[in-house]
Amino acid sequence: MKRYLPLHVRPVRVLGLAALLAAGIWVGRATANQPHMQSALDHLQAAKSELEVSTRNKGGHRVNAIRLVNEAIGEVHKGIAAGR
Repeated sequence: MKRYLPLHVRPVRVLGLAALLAAGIWVGRATANQPHMQSALDHLQAAKSELEVSTRNKGGHRVNAIRLVNEAIGEVHKGIAAGR
């Protein structure tokens, strides 16, 4: 027995898939054009994730490190945009 999605759900799924594909193409272009900047961005985002899951009591240094990594991520985004 086939199950059909309600009509209002189908467009949402199609739009979501289209957005995902468009984002993949955009990321692919950014990576192809500026692989070192994209790599730096990937590493900064990984570092931010590690800092966020670290234990909280670090005398304020963990929070400051997260702030600085966020600033660095912003600068890399600006650099990628300027390099286009």
